[in-house]
Amino acid sequence: MNELLIKSDGIEICSESFGERVHPAILLIMGAQSSLIWWEEEFCQRLADTGRFVVRYDNRDVGCSTTYEPGQPYYTFEDMADDAIRVLDAYKIEQAHIVGMSMGGMLTQMIALRHPDRVLTVTLLATSNFAPDLPPMEKKVMDYFSNMEAIDWTNEQSVVDFVVGRSRILVGSKHSFDENKVYQLAKEEWKRSNNMASMNNHAMLSGGESYLARTGEINVPTLVIHGTEDPIIPYEHGIHLANEIPGAFLLALEGAGHEIHYDDWDLIIDSISKHTLMPN
Repeated sequence: MNELLIKSDGIEICSESFGERVHPAILLIMGAQSSLIWWEEEFCQRLADTGRFVVRYDNRDVGCSTTYEPGQPYYTFEDMADDAIRVLDAYKIEQAHIVGMSMGGMLTQMIALRHPDRVLTVTLLATSNFAPDLPPMEKKVMDYFSNMEAIDWTNEQSVVDFVVGRSRILVGSKHSFDENKVYQLAKEEWKRSNNMASMNNHAMLSGGESYLARTGEINVPTLVIHGTEDPIIPYEHGIHLANEIPGAFLLALEGAGHEIHYDDWDLIIDSISKHTLMPN
């Protein structure tokens, strides 16, 4: 693994790469309130071992990338989509396979429409284009996030407990919750973060609606991966995406929640590896 701190247009983006640069590139984009560590290092290395050059990075307001004052995110979803292109430019990657999780999947759709010449394939994990007739997140998730004002974002244990609890409610019935591993990831999240409270800015962002309304115009090979028990973005969203995007293939993770669980890694990695062999 190699780290590269990208400085572009007045912002800093922390990134890490796995594998050899001569191999086809895969860019991993994580979801809201989550840094690059949630693309776990072993997952990235195993994906790279299939003959890919894998890059993961911190979005703005998480990890070691540029953060803004909580409540004052002076950027949009379009800016975040363009950040992905800044990462590709920094690695001198002309075209890449884009893989996005949750909010990262929303950004991936925008990238495919905003910068189609840079995209070979897309893989959309646990995400949506948020069409108005799709079901909302489950009440247990809304209840959990409604208590965020009580969290002391300057206190490590308070923040770690929140992150662990958040992960716990997202797991589907098929998988056990590995609390020890998630606890260690949450501790690493705290250690790496420039400002943990800033991650909440992701919930305040605007922009992207015009792109998400054009999901059916995505014209690169598309793989949709979605847990059948996702409590944040219900499985119906994945079905909708697969029907909306021409030629898209839907991989259902039976009994999985809003997660990239270790027990599903073999299937996910194998599916992404095969998908990224497809010609544009």
